[in-house]
Amino acid sequence: MTNQFSKRVLVVEDEQEIRQLIVLHLKREGYVVDEVGDGEQATQKIQTEKYDLVVVDWMLPSLSGLEILRWLRKPGPLSKTPVLFVTAKTQPEQVAMALDNGADDYLTKPFDTLVLMARVNALLRRRQWLQENSAAVAPALIQLGDLNLNVDSHEAKLREDKLDLTRSEFRLLQLLLENQGKVLSRQAIVEQIQGESVHVVGRTVDTHVFGLRKKLLDYGDIVETIRGVGYRVRFLNPEL
Repeated sequence: MTNQFSKRVLVVEDEQEIRQLIVLHLKREGYVVDEVGDGEQATQKIQTEKYDLVVVDWMLPSLSGLEILRWLRKPGPLSKTPVLFVTAKTQPEQVAMALDNGADDYLTKPFDTLVLMARVNALLRRRQWLQENSAAVAPALIQLGDLNLNVDSHEAKLREDKLDLTRSEFRLLQLLLENQGKVLSRQAIVEQIQGESVHVVGRTVDTHVFGLRKKLLDYGDIVETIRGVGYRVRFLNPEL
């Protein structure tokens, strides 16, 4: 199937058979594909070519997939490049680490190629929608009482103090603030803050909420648990 947008994908995988399999299916979908086998080659390619998606393994020669991800997520023109991890690392804490550092989705090996392509297509559709609807995307500045979020700079402040939030905690807080008063289910939160079709283990969202509440200090109780449903940010009391 020919992809009308000619999207460019970089595959970073040191196991040749797996890399060739991924590349084959991407090309069948009509994507323009480059491939490399180690981390340093990946960063060099990313700096010289414009990619709509990076598919990356965790364990790589020279630089790990996690190091590539952290490098990509530094402020700059590359920071919003979607990243899909395809890796043999399956522990919940490893999945959470990749997502917290900015991975858009996470697929474990061995994988079904139909699932792989569904994840790739979903991420690229989401990127295309964001590009086409940039004017309709949430406002860059969000304020609730003394709590301020700057979406563009990815900075959160409580009064004059900067909050040290993980990427997932920031996106969780942003989502809840944009939907103030509305109850969001755990599944809805997962889909919004961690990308489409991300498989997370049971209480991952609860863990992020727990960490977020602690970091919000006296504003922690604005995040309410709705038993059996999910979470919401309540409307502020005048005295808060």
